[in-house]
Amino acid sequence: MYDDETIPCAVCDKPARERVHRGCRERMAEALRQLPQLYRRLGDSLAPGRRGGDGRSGTRHAPLPCSVETLDLRSRGGIEGVVGGWARDLCEREQWDVPAYQSVIAIVDWACAILLTNLPMICDEHDAVKEIAQELAHITGQAQRIITGEKPPRRIGVQCSCGHTLKVTLDTAGVKCPACSTQYGHSEALRLPLAERRAA
Repeated sequence: MYDDETIPCAVCDKPARERVHRGCRERMAEALRQLPQLYRRLGDSLAPGRRGGDGRSGTRHAPLPCSVETLDLRSRGGIEGVVGGWARDLCEREQWDVPAYQSVIAIVDWACAILLTNLPMICDEHDAVKEIAQELAHITGQAQRIITGEKPPRRIGVQCSCGHTLKVTLDTAGVKCPACSTQYGHSEALRLPLAERRAA
């Protein structure tokens, strides 16, 4: 229930006194503070691993020395694509000049800085603040899992009131059913009944 002084948070749908409540705003800020360093630390994952002491491989063709997921995050369209895309979107909305950076790391640094500086305005005014928050959370979590070696959160199937199966994790911010367009917040999504497993 919402009272006269609260509205649904634009990110997580929980009752808030602001358009985006403090917890969601701080999570977005923390992601923007971490991403430039996470990008740099992912570079360590690109170094070939050392196996054995003689430098010889037991196979004729050596495996790829790093994960494709790491390459994807560090190349154009990965972390740069998310933060750079939203930063350029902000600059276009506000009619600001976009610097002509060539390197991916320079774009990541610039984009995170401009989004962080303007986060209060984004939270108060941007129509796509929920999508921005979800994408920041996703790439930050993805980068942290690669660096720490942690496995991704397990996805479970839950059933929407229309009968469609939705996939959620314990840290899902919210989910929208593609079949009936019902929007569920974090706690609502986790309270949905488990979907029945179909026999193979």
